[in-house]
Amino acid sequence: MRRNLRTGLKGRPRPDAMRSFDGLPLDLRRWLAGAALPWSPQSALRIWQRALAESGSVEAAIARLEGTEAAMLRRDAAGTWGRGHPAGEPRG
Repeated sequence: MRRNLRTGLKGRPRPDAMRSFDGLPLDLRRWLAGAALPWSPQSALRIWQRALAESGSVEAAIARLEGTEAAMLRRDAAGTWGRGHPAGEPRG
């Protein structure tokens, strides 16, 4: 398997990642299936639970995950594609 070594994600091996993934809420699993980054089930669940605790809304939890992922992609864009790449520009 080829890994993207330019990402800022911490790549720690996790035992039984598929079992962890299968235990996630359905809406979170659906979001992860289309995510641009290789999220660990644990980190995605942590963000999901915090957002649900604050808002009680699945839509708000998904929006939080999307915002977090977009910020990570912007942060990594300069190192991956060079400074000034449109993916690294903050969205307004």
